Amino acid sequence: MALEWVVVAYTAGAEAIMLLLLTLPGLNPLRNGLLSVTKNLLKPFLSILPFCVFLLMDIYWKIETMPSCKTLNSCSPSETLRHQKSTIKSQRNALLIAAALVFYWLLYSVTNLIARVDQLRSQIKKLTKND
Repeated sequence: MALEWVVVAYTAGAEAIMLLLLTLPGLNPLRNGLLSVTKNLLKPFLSILPFCVFLLMDIYWKIETMPSCKTLNSCSPSETLRHQKSTIKSQRNALLIAAALVFYWLLYSVTNLIARVDQLRSQIKKLTKND
């Protein structure tokens, strides 16, 4: 299961870097090329959505099947520590999934917004040229 989390982490990182490069001021000469690269990568990055749903179901299954220690004497200290570590890892993984999904949504929105702004700028240039 570690490979799946590495894929989600790298995808979230790539989305964050692309989002940062698209929104940084002063990169106007690079923005057109970066915009076309980002548009082409949005479809492959869409595969992260069902992947994240699968991983969320895995987290839910682990939490549901985890034995609980209702009384203090029923679990040894090592079992209690193992359950606590598992809970913390599940929470970390859920945050990673949420970050990947939010970064994808932001990247999609920003890419469409920048493309629309570029389209409107070209229309304004065309209209001012005709006048």
